[in-house]
Amino acid sequence: MAMGTRKQREKQEDIWIAHTELAAAPGHPFYRRLNELLEAERFDEFVEKRCAKFYAAKYGRPSLTPGIYFRSLLIGYFEGIGAERGIAWRLADSLALRRFVGIGLDEYTPDHSTISRTRRLIDLDTHREVFAWVLGVLADRGLLQGQRIAIDATTLEANAAMRSIVRRDMGASYEEFLGGLAKASGIATPTREDLVRLDRKRKKRTSNKEWKSPADGDARIAKMKDGRTHLAHKAEHAVDLDTGAVVAVTLQSADKGDTTTLDETLCEAGMAVAEQVRREAELRPDDQPKVNVAGIEETVADKGYHSGAVVKRMKAYGVRSYIPEKKLKGRRNWAGKAAEQQAVYANRRRVRGEYGKSLLRRRGELVERSFAHCYETGGMRRCHLRGRENILKRQFVHVGAFNLSLILRQLLGAGTPRELRNRFGRLVVRVLLLFSNRNISTGFVATVSPGRLPSTSQDRAPGYVARFVENQLHAPRAVSYVYSKLGAGDLSCEDGRLFLDLLKDDSQGDVRFVPILFFREAPNG
Repeated sequence: MAMGTRKQREKQEDIWIAHTELAAAPGHPFYRRLNELLEAERFDEFVEKRCAKFYAAKYGRPSLTPGIYFRSLLIGYFEGIGAERGIAWRLADSLALRRFVGIGLDEYTPDHSTISRTRRLIDLDTHREVFAWVLGVLADRGLLQGQRIAIDATTLEANAAMRSIVRRDMGASYEEFLGGLAKASGIATPTREDLVRLDRKRKKRTSNKEWKSPADGDARIAKMKDGRTHLAHKAEHAVDLDTGAVVAVTLQSADKGDTTTLDETLCEAGMAVAEQVRREAELRPDDQPKVNVAGIEETVADKGYHSGAVVKRMKAYGVRSYIPEKKLKGRRNWAGKAAEQQAVYANRRRVRGEYGKSLLRRRGELVERSFAHCYETGGMRRCHLRGRENILKRQFVHVGAFNLSLILRQLLGAGTPRELRNRFGRLVVRVLLLFSNRNISTGFVATVSPGRLPSTSQDRAPGYVARFVENQLHAPRAVSYVYSKLGAGDLSCEDGRLFLDLLKDDSQGDVRFVPILFFREAPNG
């Protein structure tokens, strides 16, 4: 065929175009399955009912519907995008995401200002209700137990710079404050070196009691995980140790210690579990409850949460604590603290037992996993919003998306689109290992055309199976079929034909330019 040039393709676009001639995408299988889940659970009806009070009843400019708004924030988690500008750009760039949120090709996608304005319009309690709705979906599928809870915290970098901090008392900047100290010490015109030398002699140079950020008043000066000092917020998760679901999430000041923030997160988790117990009793009064009726019975945390007062309060709440102690020098004085001593010794015995050690190992696995998915690959380690309420709104939907990924991992074997793509690589390895162990040699590489098998002399060789090479086609049913056959240990020519039928069905009949590798049995096999 002729090559053609870019100049030859330049033409004046038509004023009118038929709807059937518009470009269409088959949709991403991950987002297609996620939409099926949301529609089956009537997500749009739920959020529209909750958000109706924030919209005008009749007049006003066309708005961003609640379903599109919350789906846009879900994209932030699944695509690893932290900023609303990035979400708006990605939504405008992808046909598959347009289909996911329900925006036609003849409609404009929302820009970042529309998304941020809708976020400010909908209050914090509504975002919290959406997070609770996701917990209800998890409970219906047995992915929320609520009996054993692990709690831990991590720091999030605030959208504010240390160089912009000002004094709380007089509003002076850091450099202006040092200049005043220099003049008070007798240096009339201090140089930059004089200010640095003077600053080194001071103790507690950046105390949160004396300094604040003018851009984000809720941010606090804190040391990050990598050792840097930065303005930050503190995110705390309460994770179900039986399923890995995040039961509660709170946003605290970064200068607060773990022992002071534990109670708020534990209370949020307790209320969330109690709400799911009540919901189950109303919807299915005769069925066996899936959420623990007694509520939270055990709490696991790291040694940063340990103190005599905390362990005593856990006992008063009726919750068994598993919190390792810090190494202390000398012996503690328990005079007048009999109840606290009893609670600390009981916690110590539990932690040293085999069951307590297994809970601590599971805490390290599941809680850190939620941090990694939500803030590292999820893109929220650095906040792009300012103010505790704005960040917490985004956080509720972001962590809710993490909980939804637990359901999708059951349905598709992958919790994110990236993980679904990586499944094909794992399939390749398993196929290669299987055939290498069964003395089977590779055959040929071909391109499958719609409606027929490869037209080569080897297409009737017995025992061939197809695998994906790196491509953009996703066929979950075809892959699941091959996985089931690999488990049975039997692959035949008929299996290969059925695989290609499923492949064409999944991709809506268009499997052109899909590299397929065929295997055939060796002559002595």
